[in-house]
Amino acid sequence: MDARATLPAYSPQSIAPTSAAPTSAEAPVVALNGFTRRFGDVTVIEDLDLTIQPGEFVALLGRSGSGKTTLLRTLAGLDSAEGQDVQVPTARAVVFQDARLLPWKKVWRNVALGLRGGDIRNRAQDALREVGLGHRLDAWPLTLSGGEAQRVALARALVREPSLLLLDEPFAALDALTRLRMHDLVLNLWRAHRCAVLMVTHDVDEAVALADRILVLDGGRIAAEERITIPRGQRAELTQPLRQKLLGILGGTDAAIDERVIRFPQAAYPQASAQHAAPLQVAGA
Repeated sequence: MDARATLPAYSPQSIAPTSAAPTSAEAPVVALNGFTRRFGDVTVIEDLDLTIQPGEFVALLGRSGSGKTTLLRTLAGLDSAEGQDVQVPTARAVVFQDARLLPWKKVWRNVALGLRGGDIRNRAQDALREVGLGHRLDAWPLTLSGGEAQRVALARALVREPSLLLLDEPFAALDALTRLRMHDLVLNLWRAHRCAVLMVTHDVDEAVALADRILVLDGGRIAAEERITIPRGQRAELTQPLRQKLLGILGGTDAAIDERVIRFPQAAYPQASAQHAAPLQVAGA
């Protein structure tokens, strides 16, 4: 891993193993070696090494323009990786910030979009029940709330039983309460399906609350990496110092970051501590 600013280790007393953590003996679901992406003369990602293990939940932080979307599009197969050492599973699915439902198709048909073989309606119904929307099977997308639409998008992704689930800021447009409920839902679905997850987010608290591992992408490289072994729901003591460290890296104030990383202005997060005083609480793994 190209980790140029590793976060400090926390005391062993505060760290407890969690069953959600993948074992290193398993072959990775995602493996990138020396991955580089250029658009003309602009290098967006440079010489990036990345592995994601089966069942691992990884959060990817980074400011706009850091290469997050480019990386996600490559892993999703939306951009070609021809000629690069990139290994991703065939079974993969993406949930975007916008639910991207087809308004002229009922909810179950949106979930079943592209499925072949078997009783497609029943498969869609089972997936909708998992996200708490079994009663909205025949609803039209325009009658759904924002949270319901995102749950449909999750059902559409998970009905395909992906080995890799890619989440591109899927909760950014939701209100705070709905967002917390979606956190719990995603964790429950992740535990049930055991797929690897890569979640792109700008929310440091969200990353700390949900992920096994947090990566910070900046200047097309991994600027920091932190693995969290404290069970979810017991991370209150971890949240504040880790938030401050990650915001410092995102803000360009950490001296350990290579000078090639383009830095935020010093005032980018002038009141970060006050704005994020209450850590998220998520049910334990």
